[in-house]
Amino acid sequence: MYHNEAIPRSDSILLFALAIVLATASAAVGSAMTHHPALARPTLVVTRTVTTPVQVLLDIPAADLLAEHQCLSEALYYEARGEGSNGQRAVAEVVLHRLRTGNYGRSICAVVYEGATRPGCQFSFTCDRSMHRLRDQAAWRDAEQLAAEILTGAVKLGNATGGAINYHATSVSPYWAPTLKKTAQIGNHIFYRGGVHLIASTGKPE
Repeated sequence: MYHNEAIPRSDSILLFALAIVLATASAAVGSAMTHHPALARPTLVVTRTVTTPVQVLLDIPAADLLAEHQCLSEALYYEARGEGSNGQRAVAEVVLHRLRTGNYGRSICAVVYEGATRPGCQFSFTCDRSMHRLRDQAAWRDAEQLAAEILTGAVKLGNATGGAINYHATSVSPYWAPTLKKTAQIGNHIFYRGGVHLIASTGKPE
């Protein structure tokens, strides 16, 4: 999934910024965490009662923090780079809604890459060779910046997708769509809320 390369200066700056947010957040909630030791693990912690999709980053090693940012950036870029900021934020909401349920993985990377090694990947770009194509560098940097702003809380996600954990492009008609509640259409994606564990974007069953 990742290449073993030296961390470029831009990523080092991002890491430094995220580390400051991490330290601040940890200090702010330290007393509360004393009563919840099970949450003190190297992962992205999202509670079920938060008012924003990502509230606290706790105890994440530097490499993991960069990986979480990388995975979210990839989801925004490959799923919605042509959809503008609103479309990319909507994809981020789905990723974070899935993370919050606990049914799709305990980290952003686990959510995004669920099923990537077998047929029926949850996000199509992880298994359809999209990542083998050259990236549009300007669009990639935009996705990286938005992902960093979401993770640090500089960009506050609302709930434009209505709690959606599934979506598909308007160009496909998955069999499961009528069984779920349509919550929004944002650009070329239609979003749904429901308890069925289905692929996020292409409409293929897991």
